[in-house]
Amino acid sequence: MSRQIYSLLAIAAVTLTLTPAPALADSPANQQAAKTAPAPVDCEQLKCIALTFDDGPGKYAGTLLDTLKKYDAKATFFLEGQYVKSRPAYVKRMAKEGHELGNHSYKHLNFTTIEPGAIRSEIQKTQDAVKKAAGVEPKLLRPPYGMADLQVSDIAAEFGMPIVLWTGGSRDWSTKNADAIKKQTLAVAKRDGIILMHDWVKQTVDVMPSLVKTLQSRGYTLVKVSDIVKKENLAAGDVFPLPEGWEN
Repeated sequence: MSRQIYSLLAIAAVTLTLTPAPALADSPANQQAAKTAPAPVDCEQLKCIALTFDDGPGKYAGTLLDTLKKYDAKATFFLEGQYVKSRPAYVKRMAKEGHELGNHSYKHLNFTTIEPGAIRSEIQKTQDAVKKAAGVEPKLLRPPYGMADLQVSDIAAEFGMPIVLWTGGSRDWSTKNADAIKKQTLAVAKRDGIILMHDWVKQTVDVMPSLVKTLQSRGYTLVKVSDIVKKENLAAGDVFPLPEGWEN
């Protein structure tokens, strides 16, 4: 969908990792990487769901990563640059263990209320922090609070990034109750769903082993956002998913 349809759109609360250019085939390192690279996920065949974690890396991220590794689950982390700077080891581990890294601003400012230069600075500083910590740059943008308008869309396009929101939220930031978080997440879980969560909420991290096991028992494969949105063919600056009432 073209981003032109989002003129003056303000999306309230309710990294599609672009395929890199192929490496030189004759490189020994690339040949070894090709042998060890995991098979691509096909969400046309699998019942996929993407758990996404905003505002991190939080101080409980290490425990969360342990759980995801134990159950062979992937996730997408929409990171704040200020916490990337203070907790770079978590970011490096996220990338190393095959998770997706997205950009969630540097200090969680509302992009619809600040000047274009400030938006660009928030995005660029986070890109630089993630690159320094993990050696990769995010390919997806999730604006703070899920707030975007045409200006935000245009600036996202300048950085070559689509804007990815969510299909359902865990409300973990509000309830901070493990049972409630699990119940709410299962209530909004659906095939190709993108679920909003936060790794700074201790109860979210605490309930994750039980939640992951339950989702897997219901047939879900926990994947990265890029696996889910691959078929959408998002262009830089596009917003997905569209909130109700904004579809063509």
